[in-house]
Amino acid sequence: MKREHLIVFTKCLLDFMFFAGILVTLTLPWSVKWLGTVFVYAPFVEQYQEVVLVYFVLGILAVLILGELRKMFRTILAQDCFVTENVVSLQRMGTYSFIIAGMCLVRMIMYMTVVMICLVLVFVIAGLFSKVLAFVFEQAVSYKEENDFTI
Repeated sequence: MKREHLIVFTKCLLDFMFFAGILVTLTLPWSVKWLGTVFVYAPFVEQYQEVVLVYFVLGILAVLILGELRKMFRTILAQDCFVTENVVSLQRMGTYSFIIAGMCLVRMIMYMTVVMICLVLVFVIAGLFSKVLAFVFEQAVSYKEENDFTI
């Protein structure tokens, strides 16, 4: 796949996920009720308010991460990746990932699943990776600015 095709595909995917995430998060009260009628084992019914609240917070955080990725993607399209805004975005994404991991732990109190344990690990690793990558980008921005002043 050519580089341009990959970039356009990724941009479209990010945009779709961002707007779909907003839609899914906003419709949670109705979709959780509907899921409670579809599934036999439905902790959704017993703990409706808690489930909606936890997934609403998780949805908002996921949309915030996607928003930061979209901001970063704009700098990629402009071919100017090493900017301070990307460092800030990576720091925020790391923080959002840690909060998601914490919310998944809270959700595990309501009912534990293996998937939630995996999600906690994934988002802790994503948070650490984002924070470390922010430090790398910060150093790259510093080198770039130093190089720009030299020229």
